[in-house]
Amino acid sequence: MEESGLPLVTVILTSYNQEKYIEEALTSVFYQTYPYIQLIVVDNASTDNTLALIERFRVTSPAFQLIKNNVNAGLCRAFNQGLSLAHGKYVIDLSGDDILISGRIEDQVSAFEELSEEYAVVFSNATYVDAAGRNVRNHYPVDKSSKSLQSVPSGDVYKNILERYFICTPTMMMRTAILNQLGGYDENLLFEDFDFWIRSSVKFKYFYLDEILMKKRILPVSLSSLVYKKGSGMLASYYAVCNKAYDLNRDQKEFDLLAARIRTFIRKCLYAQEFELAIRFRRLLNYIENPGWKTEVIVFLCRLHLPINFIYRFYIKNVKKAFTPEGFSF
Repeated sequence: MEESGLPLVTVILTSYNQEKYIEEALTSVFYQTYPYIQLIVVDNASTDNTLALIERFRVTSPAFQLIKNNVNAGLCRAFNQGLSLAHGKYVIDLSGDDILISGRIEDQVSAFEELSEEYAVVFSNATYVDAAGRNVRNHYPVDKSSKSLQSVPSGDVYKNILERYFICTPTMMMRTAILNQLGGYDENLLFEDFDFWIRSSVKFKYFYLDEILMKKRILPVSLSSLVYKKGSGMLASYYAVCNKAYDLNRDQKEFDLLAARIRTFIRKCLYAQEFELAIRFRRLLNYIENPGWKTEVIVFLCRLHLPINFIYRFYIKNVKKAFTPEGFSF
């Protein structure tokens, strides 16, 4: 705690080849209205000018810690490197191409300090922006007062997380003690969010703060775009998380929700030509319930090793994109 009684907040900024955006991301941290921030930057072996820009930024900015990786350690490992140096009561995971709204940290700390220690996360609304920084849409549609038009889950959100994606990951402020208790991010995975949500929300509560506090950049090379890329490892990571959820589930409703989620991953395995992985997903599903004829048909098609990945990716890029507002697919 600082002398003022306000808690320290650690921002862990991970960067990899984000020379176009890194200075804006860094600036957004130092333009916060909240005064007590520990910034840790982890450059994950960028091969462009990102690291040079970070080092140039250090010359004129307040001091911050910089970790320079010689090889790309992966997103989860890079974040854990920063977490090992974190002294803040709360932590924010910031990508080198995203932007914090100036009052973000102040507002989330204020909300967190009113909550009991059973709350692990405060999350908020966000605006998606394109490569040029133009607004595309909000994560949750809003009214004229910038308040969400839909009901957003808050409190015990474990069932909601099993059911669907609804949290904009970079809006999260996390309680550091709980992150450490969970061992940080799982470094065996390609991504952090679904796994962290599963492992934390089964034990702790989440609080939704109904404000737009983040600008999340959507780029064609974003991690989410790799789901349908054959051999990317994304679906293998989802399989690992589904197994964790299977072990953590507390009632039949949760198993029903997990089963429905597994069925979506089986379909994605077909599109991504991850045929053997589809069979493993099917085996996990069978522990919960009878897969049913529709799923069995998809698995049968996987056993035929149909080369449909190119066709599906063409559809995503050219057909579906054409019918999506602003040309974006989420």
